[in-house]
Amino acid sequence: MIHRRLLQLAGAVPGAILALAVVGLLISAFHVAFALTVSSAIVDLVRGRGEVLPLLAILAGVTLLRGIALSAREPLSIRLGASVRIALRRRLVGQLAAVPVAERDSGVLTATVIDGVDGLDAYYTRYLPQLLVVLIVPASVVIIAARVSPSAGLALAASAAVAVIAPRAWDALLLRNGRARWERFSRLSSDYVEALQNIPLLRAFGASGRTAERLAVDAEGLRRSTMTQLRLSLVETAVSALAMHLGVILAVFAAFVAVIDGSTSAATIVTVLLLARECFRPVQELGAQWHAGYLGLSAVDGLDRLLSLTPAISENGECDEPARRGRVDIDDLGYCYPATDSGLRGIDLHIGGGQTLAVLGPSGSGKSSLARLLEREMDPESGRIRIDGVDLREYTARARSRTVVVVPQDPVLFAWTVRDNLRLYRPDVGDAEIVSAAQAADIHDVITALPDGYDTVLAENGEQLSGGQRQRLAIARALLSSAPLLVLDEVTSALDVDTEQRVMDGVAAAASDRTVILIAHRESACVHADRWIVLQGGRLQARDDGPPPVGVVAGQGVR
Repeated sequence: MIHRRLLQLAGAVPGAILALAVVGLLISAFHVAFALTVSSAIVDLVRGRGEVLPLLAILAGVTLLRGIALSAREPLSIRLGASVRIALRRRLVGQLAAVPVAERDSGVLTATVIDGVDGLDAYYTRYLPQLLVVLIVPASVVIIAARVSPSAGLALAASAAVAVIAPRAWDALLLRNGRARWERFSRLSSDYVEALQNIPLLRAFGASGRTAERLAVDAEGLRRSTMTQLRLSLVETAVSALAMHLGVILAVFAAFVAVIDGSTSAATIVTVLLLARECFRPVQELGAQWHAGYLGLSAVDGLDRLLSLTPAISENGECDEPARRGRVDIDDLGYCYPATDSGLRGIDLHIGGGQTLAVLGPSGSGKSSLARLLEREMDPESGRIRIDGVDLREYTARARSRTVVVVPQDPVLFAWTVRDNLRLYRPDVGDAEIVSAAQAADIHDVITALPDGYDTVLAENGEQLSGGQRQRLAIARALLSSAPLLVLDEVTSALDVDTEQRVMDGVAAAASDRTVILIAHRESACVHADRWIVLQGGRLQARDDGPPPVGVVAGQGVR
């Protein structure tokens, strides 16, 4: 089946499709040449005329060349298939940033990017090249057969048309059921990922059994859907096989009738028989390749959704030079989350280079929204943010990452060594700086107590560390960056007061020459702030110079 969206995607890999189609045509040409040579050799042997050795020599040469072409096709398919997967996954991964935060589903996205693309590999490197072969080879063989026996050629043409076209009547039904099956598959993948990531929580609440039963029911539904799809597919295969076998019989019968009528010689039957096999060989292979590429075809909806997403921000900035001082100017900033009335409204704020600003306020007041706008995870609907006088949207992605670093409340750690996690912003940073940053974040002693110290490989998202330890590791990672603006979003929420004080003392000393925005609930995290502001309902409610006095947060209704 040809799908419009998949053909558009094929624009990324046209060379692979054409190269494999050419190889397929070459192999088919060798098959036809082999059939014609064998036919001539048999006729000469039966009639006892001429030398058959030259024909046998040609037959040996064609067999050798055909073997070489066949042996080269599979490695070529594997190599080109790898390039296809890389090209497609590069496009898909580039689109992941466009997925809205509220719609991100690791299981569904993993199924699309991994299983879906694996299916597309077969679709592009096997099915589409073979389809091009089918468009050329059977017609060519029919022409050759028609020159030998017009009636046999007509029978082959009709049978080949039925073998190729008739199964397409099932394609729409197969695709519809396949899409439903893919939805089940991706949903089940998502549920399994979620369950595996939260086994301790499920066990703690006694929900492991219920979850396992639900997954078993969903898996059984997927199995039934798969078996239904296989039954439909077998009907398609049966129709195609019936047309091919009847085609061979009808072509030979037509040639036999022509021999009886005296319009052609008996040798024609041998030629038609061998050509009929080569006429239907590409069609038979097409059916096999269709099943190989079916998974990718059924995943087209998920692929289409991902590729059709419009990024929340457009990366078209031209300023490739990162900021130096970290001066922040926010003018009439406004942003509202879709389908809600929460966000930020009319924020005016100016922070001098090297200053530390404390941002206080209750949950939902817009503090983290301000951090996300500074990180440019989204763009403001009104107003603008300037850093060192340059609109944040004018920085390139590379320059922005070297200008602003945001440490979220729930940081992400990779299943790498501790050292590699700390080197995320600066891969070339030396060990002395790494240790210094870890000491500033009060995490050095924790790291050295790990089995391999800084070379310890962390579990997924650093699960062997506590929440506070993960936060401190993320702070150390941010301190190793060269960005002049640090945004710390509730990074001490999982720390006790004494540890919080040590961490904030270390940050103040290590980032004394940077602009720091501290987002917090507790005044104790902001003792080093030069200024403070309070957000309430997305608006600026209060501001003052100096660290926030005790009780100022509670006075604004902040817990």
